[in-house]
Amino acid sequence: MAEMHCGFWNANCYTLLPELLKWTTSTLAVTHIKAPKTAEDELIEIQSATGTAVQRWAVRSLTLCKLVLKNVASLLSAELRYATLFMAVIWFCMAFSYYGLSVWFPDMIKHLQYEEYQLKVKVFHKEKVENFHFNFSLENQVHKEGEYINDKFIKIELKSVKFEDSLFEDCHFEDIRSTDTVFENCTIRNTFFIDTDLKEKFIDCKMENNTFEHDKHGCHLDTVEENDVLIYLVSFLGSLAVLPGNIISALFMEKIGRVKIIGGSMLISAGCTFFLFLSFSQSAIIALQCLFCGVSVAAWNGIEVVTVELYPASKRATAFGILNGLCKLAAVLGSSIFASFVGITKAIPILLSFTALVCGGLVALKLPDTREKILQ
Repeated sequence: MAEMHCGFWNANCYTLLPELLKWTTSTLAVTHIKAPKTAEDELIEIQSATGTAVQRWAVRSLTLCKLVLKNVASLLSAELRYATLFMAVIWFCMAFSYYGLSVWFPDMIKHLQYEEYQLKVKVFHKEKVENFHFNFSLENQVHKEGEYINDKFIKIELKSVKFEDSLFEDCHFEDIRSTDTVFENCTIRNTFFIDTDLKEKFIDCKMENNTFEHDKHGCHLDTVEENDVLIYLVSFLGSLAVLPGNIISALFMEKIGRVKIIGGSMLISAGCTFFLFLSFSQSAIIALQCLFCGVSVAAWNGIEVVTVELYPASKRATAFGILNGLCKLAAVLGSSIFASFVGITKAIPILLSFTALVCGGLVALKLPDTREKILQ
């Protein structure tokens, strides 16, 4: 009897089970999932439904600004405050010195070239030249109180030439190319100027019965062409010096540690800037520039790695963006300040960069070691 009852029960179960599953599925089916809303979502939804397009844009912009400010403020929380402060000082000091000196090095080399050029200037005083044919170029010369009577200047170049308080009478200028050339307080009589660019080079001159034909316009000589080649070469060498610095920092980042890489590189870079006090030649400045670029790039690599490892994933992009913006501000300040002292003094740029690098290097040594830290 019991066996019959169990069999009957099992048969009914097998019959009713599909119906039961069908009823449960239809009753408990999930039609949609509603995520919890925040206050910002509710405000945006209300404005989207009732406000104008301008109001919706304003609300979304305001909400986004609040979220950004909230995320930025979180960088100053108790657990991240000192890390953010230290990294801000390091980024600012490094960018101020690096970009400031990157502008200062080429400008300083240009200034040294100009000084060397000026030391080689030839001065002619009260010379008198009559019936002479100038068939050779004149360069880096000053002619004072000279007299040029019935002379010919044909197919020559005048490069950095100044005629001052001089007399030109019955002269002939033809096919002249000039740059950085000027006639000042000169008297010019009965002189022909054909196919020249000298018409705009006369300052406070007395002109009497002169003829100008087929004037050239613009600069036809490039005085800095050779200097520019050297400047480009210097910039190329500075960029090339970055390569070994990148390789060395990549090989020893884990062995030495990020903190020591940053601190040591910044302090060595400070030493390079200090030795600029002892450099009075172009070659010495170029050598120190290459050394500075090669060492400082290791500090940059360490700074970027530590910036990523110090912050959690939710704050990492914000921290990197804020510090990078501070870096750009320091770069603008450094470039402007350093460039303004070229030709005046080199002590202030050197002292500023030295002080900034030393401060940044010492602060970097206070950072925690993040080699064993697992990124979130």
